[in-house]
Amino acid sequence: MFVDAKFGSLTEPLTGRTWNSKEIQWRMAARVERYRAEKLSRGDRILIHYGNSLDFFVDLLAAWYLGASVVPVDTRLTAFEIENLARAVSPHLILVDGETDAGLVSGMTALGVKVVDAEGNAGDSGQRLGNPPSPVRLDDEALILFTSGSTGAPKGVVHTHRSLRARWMALRQSLGVDAYRRTLCLLPTHFGHGLICNCLFPWLSGLDLLVVPPFNPALLMQLGRLVDEHEVTFISSVPSMWELILKVSKAPRSGVLRRIHCGSAPLSAHLWKQIQEWGHTREVFNAYGITETGSWVAGTSMPDFVPEDGLVGVPWGAVISVLKTCDRSGPFDPDARSRTQEAGYIWINTPALMQGYYGRQEATDQVVSGGWFLTGDIGLIDERGWLYLKGRERDEINKGGTKIYPADIDAVVERFEGSKGVCAFGFADPLYGQNVAMAVVLTPNDAETIRRLHSWMKRHLADFKMPARWYVVESLPHDSRGKVSRAVVQQDCAQRTPIDLPAILTTQP
Repeated sequence: MFVDAKFGSLTEPLTGRTWNSKEIQWRMAARVERYRAEKLSRGDRILIHYGNSLDFFVDLLAAWYLGASVVPVDTRLTAFEIENLARAVSPHLILVDGETDAGLVSGMTALGVKVVDAEGNAGDSGQRLGNPPSPVRLDDEALILFTSGSTGAPKGVVHTHRSLRARWMALRQSLGVDAYRRTLCLLPTHFGHGLICNCLFPWLSGLDLLVVPPFNPALLMQLGRLVDEHEVTFISSVPSMWELILKVSKAPRSGVLRRIHCGSAPLSAHLWKQIQEWGHTREVFNAYGITETGSWVAGTSMPDFVPEDGLVGVPWGAVISVLKTCDRSGPFDPDARSRTQEAGYIWINTPALMQGYYGRQEATDQVVSGGWFLTGDIGLIDERGWLYLKGRERDEINKGGTKIYPADIDAVVERFEGSKGVCAFGFADPLYGQNVAMAVVLTPNDAETIRRLHSWMKRHLADFKMPARWYVVESLPHDSRGKVSRAVVQQDCAQRTPIDLPAILTTQP
């Protein structure tokens, strides 16, 4: 379970709560006792409907102790979306807190999922943990992280204890641990970047972890002061956070901050240099990672690098190849490698590769060939062996570091009775980098239908996925295979004016 057979302390700077290793053991024992009474055992799955708290991490350890795997869910999702995920993985329990919607609780109960109020956990069981029911098996499921399909066919990335250990050990060897002595997590704990690397890598290496609510504007405005007060040595982040930090947060003054990672979205050279100046550290690393590879798989840990647009750097516990082909129908072909400085498709080979997409072997086979993972990114490797990103093949929309999958939006709109066709896509946004747009064919094509569709989407789709631009069109272009091309729709809509949705929504029928 652990990288270093120990874990560090946990702290919530905003609440003042701090648990040291001994107290974590006591609380973990209490939860093990409670979840065992709920018949949680090896092979079961447990959904956790909260994150970024001390309790989340202790609950995760308790589940692993009993041999269960953990499915953290994004609390911004609607009850409809979370129920869809639950149907896919059939969890034994869902842990909820006081902020969980009553509709979700009743929905889970209707699905036969036991709902456990985590706020009822005792603080101390009065006993220490003995040996687990049976030793952790390295190839057992440990985490299922959903990357898409909250409204359609869910795509859950399955990581085993073996793949997680491989990622953490690779990071120790590539990056060391000294810079991560006091790590602050500003990112959500339901996805790979925030959970596997930002939090679990240092914490399960015996280092201290500080957790706060994710993407909290008020906190980001005071980030420099927070770093100084809590002697933070490491921060991980996404580019969109820095637009606010650099505008309003005073830089830290203590000189304790040693390293900053920035990942999950492209980092420009200009922003990169600004972050270095704010943090008073040259060690601002562009971290490249995919949930399927355990997140951070490469970055700019080289000495004497100069920030450049698209620069990733060197592998961290992986072999990275750029090929001329993205063909997954046959075995991985090393002879198809691109020449130095020639752009191609990025493939990764790492012992931290996911076990696969849960219950979706066909989807797994589409991206894995002979142990190599096709990332969906376009890049090149220069004469120094440094990786550069040049573009993306994938449809996903990167909204300020949050990945949104157009198919999730399509699946909701397609269920609306007045929809005769839909295509969601991304567009450039000065604040988020990318945002969501949608082209839709409606019958009848009138304001009332648009208002009803908007209401339908609000009930079934998380707010952050709601399209910021709507294009109501007469038809959608199809290719020779009968499929709608998002790229073609995106190009067509770029020549159109989106509807004035706010005006339509505020107009009385």
